[in-house]
Amino acid sequence: MATSLTKLRTNIFKFVDQVIDTGIPLEIERKGHRLKIVLEEKKSKLSNLKPHKCIIGDPDELVEVKVAEWKELENL
Repeated sequence: MATSLTKLRTNIFKFVDQVIDTGIPLEIERKGHRLKIVLEEKKSKLSNLKPHKCIIGDPDELVEVKVAEWKELENL
């Protein structure tokens, strides 16, 4: 759907609600250029996390470690 900037100015709330309801972007024409009002998908906060290599060695070995087996001087 495309509209002029003048029509957008007079009906901005209607057009924005329409984009929110349908998910269809609204194109605006101005001086030979096209702009879009697009509904942005909400991202999970977890998707912003970046993996870090903070475990040195084999992570599976950490599962096997028991408190009674920990030897302070040898593990330092």
